[in-house]
Amino acid sequence: MKDRKKEHIEIVVGKDVMHSYNYWDDFILIHDALPEVNLNEIDTSIEIFGKNLSMPLIIAGMTGGFEEASLINEKLAQAAEKCAIGMGIGSQRAGLEDKSVEESYSIIKKYNIPLKIANIGAPQLLEWNDAIEKANKAIEMIDADVLAIHLNFLQEVIQPEGERNAKGCLEKIKEVAASLTKPVIVKETGAGISRKVAEKLLDTDIVGIDVGGAGGTSFAAVEAYRAEKRGDKVQEELGKIFWDWGIPTPYCIMELAELCNDAGITLIATGGIRHGLDIAKAIALGADAAGAATAFLICDSIEEKMEIFQRSLKAAMFLTGCRNLDELKEVEIWTL
Repeated sequence: MKDRKKEHIEIVVGKDVMHSYNYWDDFILIHDALPEVNLNEIDTSIEIFGKNLSMPLIIAGMTGGFEEASLINEKLAQAAEKCAIGMGIGSQRAGLEDKSVEESYSIIKKYNIPLKIANIGAPQLLEWNDAIEKANKAIEMIDADVLAIHLNFLQEVIQPEGERNAKGCLEKIKEVAASLTKPVIVKETGAGISRKVAEKLLDTDIVGIDVGGAGGTSFAAVEAYRAEKRGDKVQEELGKIFWDWGIPTPYCIMELAELCNDAGITLIATGGIRHGLDIAKAIALGADAAGAATAFLICDSIEEKMEIFQRSLKAAMFLTGCRNLDELKEVEIWTL
């Protein structure tokens, strides 16, 4: 498992694993030529899951489970603390099953991050007889404020050693969400969440949905490269066929915004988010916050990239005449 986790990061950094198209480019915010707003007075702050963030951004869970991941997560944690934004970590299965790699996750406890999100996989919930105990341990590992249960069945079906049993996941999600003292969210990992699935999830005690849609990193592509390395021609070809599979992130948000708002469910737009303009589009479409991962992994400087996120979000709000995020939610947005 350590090797697999390391391979994932190496492939994302070193190979082209992006979807062929980024669907945020299909949308434009309507320019306000007379905004009547002072840029210096724009407020990007948000309260989410009872925590205050400086802007509606979460560093999406990326890695953990091998030695080098400690350094990556520490650098991300430093940025999250400095900028007062949320942070998730990669799937904690490795840390739950092997104490020697636990620090690659728990290292983020050293930093005053306003919102920490633990992360376990739905496929593992089916395997574990002690799923509730494991979920609580994942939370304790990083002193998490929220637990994310991730759905990654596209990756599983392409991954040579993938777990392809999804029967019973919804019931397990219900069980975990009802049993924990910490709030639970469900997140996809690049293939999106449809309205039909969201309606099923609303029949549980979860408090948030991260749509994790198509447009950013393709884990089918990542697994295609892994299969190629192993000489597994069939799984490699499957990865190429399903490279662009998934529901685009902005379209997920459009489908779920009213549903989640009416149910009091926090809606997060992860998938293809590159900068603050994409965050602004997500908020205008109905999301409460956005998540980004690869943007922070492949940049030269996390601090510089974070400043670009901050400034471009404020610029988008200024150019649409918005003083705060509530006003941004009401901005006109066009589909090209």
